[in-house]
Amino acid sequence: MERPRAGPSPAQSCRLTRIQWVEMRSGAKKAKPKTPQRVGLARAVSKLGYCSRAQAAELTRAGRITLNEKIRRDPETPVHLGRDRIAVDGRAIESAAKIYLILNKPRGVVTTADDEKGRPTVYASLPAGTPWVGPVGRLDMASEGLLLLTNDSEWAARITDPETHLDKTYHVRVKGSVTEAVLNSVTAGIKTSDGDFLRAKRARVVRHGDRNAWIEIVLDEGKNRHIRRMMDVLGLEVLRLIRIAVGPLVLGDLQKGSCRPLTKTEKSVLDRALGLTTSVPRQHRRVMSREKEKRN
Repeated sequence: MERPRAGPSPAQSCRLTRIQWVEMRSGAKKAKPKTPQRVGLARAVSKLGYCSRAQAAELTRAGRITLNEKIRRDPETPVHLGRDRIAVDGRAIESAAKIYLILNKPRGVVTTADDEKGRPTVYASLPAGTPWVGPVGRLDMASEGLLLLTNDSEWAARITDPETHLDKTYHVRVKGSVTEAVLNSVTAGIKTSDGDFLRAKRARVVRHGDRNAWIEIVLDEGKNRHIRRMMDVLGLEVLRLIRIAVGPLVLGDLQKGSCRPLTKTEKSVLDRALGLTTSVPRQHRRVMSREKEKRN
């Protein structure tokens, strides 16, 4: 009589069960479908890189946008990105390639696409044929320097979000002398006549002349005309205001009125400063370190 084969030991049975459990769990994770992101129609059009959210809202109200082949006039109509079909004037729109530009904004131009007063805008500095991009934050008409433009609305929101605390560095030329007391006031905080509280993260004198001085001011938040309003309270007239850096990204030798795409190195290091990536290649860190040394 043939003897029955011995079954697996309790340890083997436990091991087999563990392997099966891991495989089942892994398979369940892979099989889990990705839920499409749900946003308002105007925001969906903006996220696809077609135009700004405000422009998309105008197009929607004008009846020029269809959702799944039906005209929708409410900019807040729910949309499932990646599943619903959106068209403008009958032409389907897909997610556009992401564009990241750096511009050295000249003085005397406004940071907007259309100006009701007919003043020149920053878009005159963009190369012909550039797809739609929107400014990341603002520089007022009299201010100059580093301005980012992109069609990546989520990335732009991270840069402008006060919670990100991304440093923005400015060189400010003021009329008169700047004392240590002035610098202390700037970093301690100043209350304006309308009750707003404004402060700078850091401030130092870059150089001093007989009649005026250049100050470097670093902000980690940005309110409307932030620096100009602080200087006004302190009785200092602003003669020039230039943004020279956003986080680790520096303006460098980019000519006034010129525009170019961000390099892979610049984008990578800036993403890390925003917390979008956890590491930066060593060669990228060396390049940005050299740029920082030049600035200082």
